[in-house]
Amino acid sequence: MPSHHKKKKQKKYDPPKSNHSKENINPCSEYDRQPVAEVQLESSKPYLVKRSEQVGRYIVAARDLKAGDVIIETPPFVVGPCAETEPVCLGCHSAFQPGSVVYRCEICNWRICSPSCQGLVPAGSHRQLECIPLRDKAVHNHLQTSPAAQVKLMYEAILTLRCMLLKTVDRPQYDRLLGMDPLNDVRQQIPKLWNRNQKEIVERIRNQWGFAEYSELELHTICGIIEVNAFEVGQEPTKARALFPEAYLLMHDCTPNTGHTDAPQTHHLTVRVLRDVKAGEPLTLTYAHILQGTLKRRQHLREEKFFSCNCRRCTDPSELGTNCSALRCTKCPKGTHTADGSAQPRKRKCHCRQCSTVMSCEAVILLLEQLSQQLETIGGNDVDGLETFLRVQGAVLHDNHYLLLSVKHSLCELYGKIEGFLIPQLSREQLKRKETLCRDLLEVVDQLEPALSRLRGTIMYEMHVPLLIEAGQLFQGGVIQRAELRRRLKEVQRLLKESERILALEPEGTQEHGIAEAARDALKNMGDV
Repeated sequence: MPSHHKKKKQKKYDPPKSNHSKENINPCSEYDRQPVAEVQLESSKPYLVKRSEQVGRYIVAARDLKAGDVIIETPPFVVGPCAETEPVCLGCHSAFQPGSVVYRCEICNWRICSPSCQGLVPAGSHRQLECIPLRDKAVHNHLQTSPAAQVKLMYEAILTLRCMLLKTVDRPQYDRLLGMDPLNDVRQQIPKLWNRNQKEIVERIRNQWGFAEYSELELHTICGIIEVNAFEVGQEPTKARALFPEAYLLMHDCTPNTGHTDAPQTHHLTVRVLRDVKAGEPLTLTYAHILQGTLKRRQHLREEKFFSCNCRRCTDPSELGTNCSALRCTKCPKGTHTADGSAQPRKRKCHCRQCSTVMSCEAVILLLEQLSQQLETIGGNDVDGLETFLRVQGAVLHDNHYLLLSVKHSLCELYGKIEGFLIPQLSREQLKRKETLCRDLLEVVDQLEPALSRLRGTIMYEMHVPLLIEAGQLFQGGVIQRAELRRRLKEVQRLLKESERILALEPEGTQEHGIAEAARDALKNMGDV
């Protein structure tokens, strides 16, 4: 399960996403308590498809797998604009820059980035699917007469229309698409969601745009398939949503053992295992933020993916010892409050582990909402403001609380990247601060998403900079001797090698692949240590 059914605006301090996303079935750790039936056995595949009454279909490793092994490589069924997106090119899904030249498709009159856009022509793209039908029904007239909010919803409806058009353009692909679970029975019990889709997508396509040949149930089913199974692909400014064969069978876990990458332009998907996986072990992705707390993750999964997660992280009050949701106790100096594992968040109690103090989860939720709103008022590049938030709220929240982790992640990237805090401008104390922030983050990531995690690779690259500079400064100042310098440089090399090993797996043209190349160059410049 990947992207949200209703794409929300990304907040400044949402924790970074992991190698993420997908799916249709209830989660994770129930698999090992349920009878399963083997559905498929193909010796060429590194996985087997199994089924249980609890979670439906899911895949497990067919054999022992090593970290980095590829388990799925596939082009998308279909790609389309994100939910509630600003207008984008219907070929490559790139956003239009203010003041840029306006080009329109010569056939349907919808806006495109340029007449030579490479995304217009491949199979399953704009020209192959909706272009002529949009022309024939003169849908562009609605674009020109609608307010901006409605235009966004029109772009959102394009992906649903593309999927429906496969029914006549490529029936085998359409039939494979219907193999994904739309969870209609669950989604119908959420009136706000179902009614929104009815008004903004189903009625728009059938009544406003004139595609009455598609029934309401067909369109609602496609809406569900997208909401439950779509991956968010691409990077700004070309983000989109895509549906993929095979990958939708990856089940959710809040500590996943696989991650995925998609190639720029083609969005060809590659799924790899992040760590060694034993034969028979379920293969999992996360549909939530790795550095998010349990209450927030569970809320997202219930509201956006329609299931309650019972993975081992969600049922452990300490979140596998990371304390990503822990608050400091007001009654005892070393105590922390963490929620119990009750199914309903607002019925839980948050117990101090050192004393008998109890807080209601409603009080915790209210506090976190207030702190989140406070954090939103701090500018994205306001280093001093972010540091003040860490210092003040560190008296209330555990050092590893997800709100503090999100701030630490922002700061570890800001130190060395923005004017006033560029690397040559950083004091020795600020360099040490960047190192400390990186170490704090790595300690948590190594527990929740170890080995080949993309997040882990980027933090390691950030961390090598202050270590390298500090080692040189201390040696030149006579504070450390050559043996200690060599030891410190060995650590820098280790970080760079691991960062390069992880991020070199990312597709060329992505920011992460560029970091891998920078790490490789840095290693060459260091030479032998």
